Amino acid sequence: MSRTEIKPDKSKIRLDKLVQDGDRFADKAAYEKRLDALQTELLHIQQTYWHEKRRAVLVFEGWDAAGKGGAIRRITEPLDPRGFHVWPIGAPKQEEIGQHYLWRFWQRLPGPGTFAIFDRSWYGRVLVERVQEFAKPKEWKRAYDEINEFERLLVDDGVRIVKLFFHITQEEQLDRFRERLTNPYKRWKLTEEDLRNRARWDDYVGAAEDMFDKTSTLAVPWHAIAANSKWHARVASLEIITQALRRDVNIAPPPVDPAVIDAAAEMLGVHFSGLKEA
Repeated sequence: MSRTEIKPDKSKIRLDKLVQDGDRFADKAAYEKRLDALQTELLHIQQTYWHEKRRAVLVFEGWDAAGKGGAIRRITEPLDPRGFHVWPIGAPKQEEIGQHYLWRFWQRLPGPGTFAIFDRSWYGRVLVERVQEFAKPKEWKRAYDEINEFERLLVDDGVRIVKLFFHITQEEQLDRFRERLTNPYKRWKLTEEDLRNRARWDDYVGAAEDMFDKTSTLAVPWHAIAANSKWHARVASLEIITQALRRDVNIAPPPVDPAVIDAAAEMLGVHFSGLKEA
C-alpha cells in the first residue's frame, strides 16, 4: 500500500470568520426531523463498518462548554453500543506520565468494525499543553509533524478520521458558564480549569489557528463548526461525519447468506422468495 502524502489543506480556518447565524431550523420539529434522518444514516454506516471490519476515529475539540458532549450524545444515541467507544480525555494518568504523549492514544484506537470517539485528543499537546506551558516549546512545536505522521499511519492502515472543532463566542461561553453555575444538575461541569482557560482566550485562538494551519491536511482536514446554536452544531457535526464515513463506501445492507435462507426454509418452514437473487 502506498503512503498517504501529507498535503496541507490550503483553506485557512479563522475562528473570527465563522458565521454564528443562529438557528437554521424554523422550530424544534424541523431540527428533530433532520437529526433523526442523520442518526438513521449513521446507524446504517455503522452496520456497514461492522460487517466490513472498517474502522473510524472521530475527534472532538473546541472550547469549554461548546457543546461537544451534547453532540457526542446525539451521535451515539442510535448506534449499537458494541460498535463504538467514547474516550473522554483529561490529564495523563500516573502510568501514562513519562510515556510519549501519543502512547495513551495508541491504546484507545478502534478495533475492526468499530468507531473510537475522542472527547479531546492528542491535540492537547498543541492546545492546552502549549498555552498552559505543560509542554516545552520544542515539544509542542515538533508535535505538529508527529501528529501528521500518526494520522498518516492510521489512514494508510484503512482508518477513516474525522476532526471537528466546536467554536463559540466569548459571550456565548459566559452565558453557558453562568447557566452551569446556577443549575445544580450542571454545576459539576464547571471547573477552575475552565475559568483558567477562559482567561487565556486569545492565546487559545492563536494555538487553535496554528493547529489548523499545520495539521489540516487533504487526507484528514479539520472542520470548524459555529456552535453558538446547539441545534446547528449537532446537525452540522452529523452531516460532516456521515459524509466523511460513507465516502467510497457502499452502505447498502449485505446480502443474505444463501445457506441461512435454505436452513430457514427447512427448519422454520419460512421461505424468502427472491432473496437469493437479490
